[in-house]
Amino acid sequence: MPRFKLIPEVHLLLCREDTILMLRRFQTGYEDGKYSLVAGHVDGGETFKEAMIREAQEEAGIELRGSDLSLLLTMHRKADDERLSLFFGASNWMGEPQNMEPNKCDDMLWFPENELPPNTVPYIAAAIEACQQDRQYSEFGW
Repeated sequence: MPRFKLIPEVHLLLCREDTILMLRRFQTGYEDGKYSLVAGHVDGGETFKEAMIREAQEEAGIELRGSDLSLLLTMHRKADDERLSLFFGASNWMGEPQNMEPNKCDDMLWFPENELPPNTVPYIAAAIEACQQDRQYSEFGW
C-alpha cells in the first residue's frame, strides 16, 4: 500500500494598519473570482519559510527574510485531497506589493481585518478568523 501524502502549502497574512492584503483569483481553475492570500505550494528541497519568501516575490513582488516571518497557524484541511497549510505573518518586508501574476490574479487590495470581502475563499476566511483568535491549529473541510 502506498504511503499517505499531504500537499504542503504556504500562505501570507500580510497586514498593514489593520488591513490584510488579498488577491482575487483569476483563471486558475480553483475558486476563481474569490479573494485569497499570497500563497503557493512548497517545492521539494525547500523549507516552508523559503517557499513563503519565493511566493511573496513571485506573486506580490516583495522581498521577505526568514527572520521576519512568524508562523501564525497550521491548518490541516481536506478538499479533494489533504493539505497541510502553514499561515505566516511578516513583521517587515521590502517593496510595495503589486500584482506580479495578472494571468492568475485580477485584483489585489488591502481589506480591513474585520471586513473581508464576502467572496473570500472559505478556508482562507476560516484561517484569518483563527489567526485573529490566536489559535495556532485548525482543521477545515472534515
